[in-house]
Amino acid sequence: MLEVVIAIGIFCMVAFAVLELVVTSLGAARSLQIRHADVGMLAAELSATNNILEEGDEAGDFGDFYPGAKWERVVTEVGSNGLFQVDFRVREKIGRKEAVSETSILLYRPGSPKGKMSGGTGKSFGFQ
Repeated sequence: MLEVVIAIGIFCMVAFAVLELVVTSLGAARSLQIRHADVGMLAAELSATNNILEEGDEAGDFGDFYPGAKWERVVTEVGSNGLFQVDFRVREKIGRKEAVSETSILLYRPGSPKGKMSGGTGKSFGFQ
């Protein structure tokens, strides 16, 4: 009888250890599924289109997809041949902290209006 009680005790300890491992693994998997706004999404969207570019800045948010996340985009002509530098910044509140990601890309858009570099009236803005 004592042997059966000891065996049941060992079985229960092993079963609870396995259950704890499963719960921990599920929590880790759930935390990996939380997606955050990424500056690469904005850059990919702009580079995938052939829209004209004008010097200046724009800002917005991601709507219901990423509540609390805001983006900024600054377009500056860097060459008189239609070469533009586009700076992106995404700000997102994650808990008490604010995450900021930034990137810059160069885009060649010869059909765009002339900017400040090539004698146009474009305005150049920077991040504040």
